[in-house]
Amino acid sequence: MSTPDHVPSVVDQMPEEALDDVAAAQDPPAGPAAERRRKIPRSIVVALVTTGLIAVTATSAVVTIAVAKPDDRRTVTAAEASPSAIATTAAPPASPPGPVPSTPSATTPPAPTVPAPASTVKGTVSGGRHEGDLRYFLLPVPAGGESYGPVDGMPMTDEDLSALYQNGLDIMDILKSYRFKDAATRTYRTADGKAEVTVTLLRFGSAADARDYAKTHTTSGDPVEITGDPAAHGYIRKPKEQAFTGSMSGISLQGDVEYTVDIDVKGTPDRALLNELMKRQRDWLTSGR
Repeated sequence: MSTPDHVPSVVDQMPEEALDDVAAAQDPPAGPAAERRRKIPRSIVVALVTTGLIAVTATSAVVTIAVAKPDDRRTVTAAEASPSAIATTAAPPASPPGPVPSTPSATTPPAPTVPAPASTVKGTVSGGRHEGDLRYFLLPVPAGGESYGPVDGMPMTDEDLSALYQNGLDIMDILKSYRFKDAATRTYRTADGKAEVTVTLLRFGSAADARDYAKTHTTSGDPVEITGDPAAHGYIRKPKEQAFTGSMSGISLQGDVEYTVDIDVKGTPDRALLNELMKRQRDWLTSGR
């Protein structure tokens, strides 16, 4: 978007004595509008590798999942409030000198608080088996956080998943070999504006299917330990300079759901945030609340 041309003030003919000074109008600063688009989870934009570990670079990130299809050793690639009336006081009649009565100040009542719309998605969990809308189990956006896209998150269609891979990779064929059922994702910015968090859930036919898939799911970066989530493994990617973006990812599972938490921050990521979010996501999937 380019800055509009400067338009100087125009003064009609006026008496000469009234023209003392005329200031040129100045344009307000303008800049490019930041266009938001749906964020693709880093750990999902991957290439798949079977025995032999032949890595293929994905279109959106350089990450890898080593996944073998069960019993298959073939190689695959990757309200506005109304204003109050203002009270006025009539001028008092003439009286001897004395204190002048003050006029009450007009006040405007605060605008009514509009409650946030209640979520309509529902889900239940029992014995590690998650039923209902998978979006229900996405870690809630924290107070003050800003969701990118629907607050409830978004279900991922087969086309959404397939679009993340290149070289003709049939990701749905591989996922369904683990009895994959559905997926959901949500990205939000934290209240302090310092981090963007993407949570992605994949639901499988059983806890065993989720475990078999998750145990070979990796991404790029230096491996790090995740505390508070015994089944998790994490990765951190430090930026070359502190002015650049760093990132980290955690991968784990609870019952029949594999979950991934991806975090982007400016500078070197603080692993404490990843530990906290992984534990909270695990607790949410365990209890459903």
